[in-house]
Amino acid sequence: MNEQVHRTERQRAHDLVLFGATGFVGALTAEYLAAHAPAGCRWALAGRDLDKLERLRERLAALDPACATLPLIRTDARDARAVRELAASTRVLATTVGPYVWYGAELVAACAEAGTDYVDLTGEPEFIDRMYVAHDARARETGARLVHACGFDSIPADLGTYFTVNRLPAGVPLRVDGYMRSNALLSGGTLASGLTAMSRGPQTLAAARERRLYEPRLPGRRVRGSGGAPRFSRETGAWALPLPTLDPRVVARSAAALERYGPDFRYRHYAAVEHLPVAVGATAAVGATVALAQVPAARRWLMSRWEPGRGPDAQRRARSWFTVRFVGTGGGRRIFTEVSGGDPGYGETAKMLAESALCLAYDALPEASGQLTTAVAMGDALLDRLQKAGIRFRVAAETAA
Repeated sequence: MNEQVHRTERQRAHDLVLFGATGFVGALTAEYLAAHAPAGCRWALAGRDLDKLERLRERLAALDPACATLPLIRTDARDARAVRELAASTRVLATTVGPYVWYGAELVAACAEAGTDYVDLTGEPEFIDRMYVAHDARARETGARLVHACGFDSIPADLGTYFTVNRLPAGVPLRVDGYMRSNALLSGGTLASGLTAMSRGPQTLAAARERRLYEPRLPGRRVRGSGGAPRFSRETGAWALPLPTLDPRVVARSAAALERYGPDFRYRHYAAVEHLPVAVGATAAVGATVALAQVPAARRWLMSRWEPGRGPDAQRRARSWFTVRFVGTGGGRRIFTEVSGGDPGYGETAKMLAESALCLAYDALPEASGQLTTAVAMGDALLDRLQKAGIRFRVAAETAA
């Protein structure tokens, strides 16, 4: 199918559907859309509990009376027929329902088949790799853009690196290191997704191996992304601890798809901790959590401490912040950049997901389809949206390397 025809001529009942709208982050995303969706945007709320959807619509109507007529769509993520109907009804489907390895596969399959653009908040590498193997080829045929990790996982790292690379010399080997700081708290849904991913080490490795069989090679180019090794960073004056997150993989996939990242690109991703005792304690805590996640009873106990659907209150979120500082080198230049914002896991993640969905729905974008990263699918258009929405991307300094 000609992609331009696919983009301009299809007619759907909705421009955007938010699935999982009644969850903690889902409701924040709905509130953001109520305040920022453009006039004439045909958007709808979807989930499996109609009563909760109706209560959410009442809350949104108090913010904007126009939301009183928002369509409500009752759909269960595991009902393949209902999910296919949902995907076929909209141009863009955004979902907050995780753990995605349990609840996400039918949605991705339906969007790939229907030519519907898809965005989610997953930080689960197993899920993303399995979706690539199963649905990337079909999405390329139908013109669907399947864009995972459209929240704090992994937009700051992905677009922050994109922002940094575009300010370094072209056509030369490039090195970028990212250092993350935050004071934010987790929600129950994030904890459940994280513990689920930690408990599925063998499945994650198997999915990654299978993906490598399908991914195209990069003749003449080299790309690497990792968490690095613990060290003291003189550039930031902090201890750099490798972060076991999805972010380096996402950045590496952007680099593999975009020649602007140069013939030899490497990205490393860290948490920045000022004091050595805190760094040692944090490393031990991560190790202990990973170990406990392997034991079903311990995993259930950890999840019970913060149930899905709950999260930090508005006052705590208002005090939360994040920064990711990047050090990029190449072609004899060194650049220091920074991405920063408010509460990363909830307020800013809701903003990132909503703006990603709106970007796919309304902006002029690169001609690309299949499973894509935010940098590849939306690049400058999403960067511009997020800056206008209050997430800061800035150059702090430039020097000779």
